[in-house]
Amino acid sequence: MEFGICLHSIIPVRFEPNHTSEMVTQILFGELYRVIGKENGWCRVQLAYDDCEGWIHPLQLNLLTAPEFLRLYDSESAVTFDLVQLISNETRHTMIPVLIGSSLPDIKEQHFTINQETFLYEGVVSDTMSLEHANAPQEIIRIRQSIVKDAMIYLNAPYLWGGRSPFGIDCSGFVQMAYKLRKIKLLRNASQQATQGEVVSLLAESGPCDLAFFDDEEGNITHVGLLIDRSHIIHCSGKVRIDPLDHEGIFNEEKQQYSHKLRLIKRII
Repeated sequence: MEFGICLHSIIPVRFEPNHTSEMVTQILFGELYRVIGKENGWCRVQLAYDDCEGWIHPLQLNLLTAPEFLRLYDSESAVTFDLVQLISNETRHTMIPVLIGSSLPDIKEQHFTINQETFLYEGVVSDTMSLEHANAPQEIIRIRQSIVKDAMIYLNAPYLWGGRSPFGIDCSGFVQMAYKLRKIKLLRNASQQATQGEVVSLLAESGPCDLAFFDDEEGNITHVGLLIDRSHIIHCSGKVRIDPLDHEGIFNEEKQQYSHKLRLIKRII
């Protein structure tokens, strides 16, 4: 097995090994992956962050040795918080634009190394406040409110199947990134995310940053959003937007009809 890391702004991951296949997700700068197969000149990868699998073009491959992969995997990573920022590869004297939510493995005093190359990041990183430091109910509430606030950064981002950036994002990618900014891992797809956390039995018992899931006529979970409060949700449908929510589902005020049928509410933190 080979190992790699994204050293581009973003890498599209395809459903099948070709350029025209639909995108299943995107890899952001600093995210790790395993190469688990090769076919037709393409590489099948499994993302270390959420185990999502798909195909990337070998021209975008940046391989790591197994010891280097493990070093980075086990290290503490910061998460970029600037919408767009530049990282300097001081070894190669080049610049790389990175998007919000990118990973900076083992960064210390604005520097980190990958494959013995030194990188400099002088931008803003996400608040290090996380569950590990939450020892009181007030701190949990503060983290939950911070996740909702972070989610607002993506407001009006256009919908893109498989997207994970403010320049194109899907519903599950949106909630995943909102949580990643606070170092809380969610799986990639809505149906997978619905397996995480604890069930909230009633909408009246829900709170900020709880996840609401919605199903289709066959009962398959196909959509997810982030609760702002008990009556409003921020979610990606056409774009990242805020809509009213009740026990039936999401109400689209522009169309004056329900757009999504509520199935389940889960509490992650």
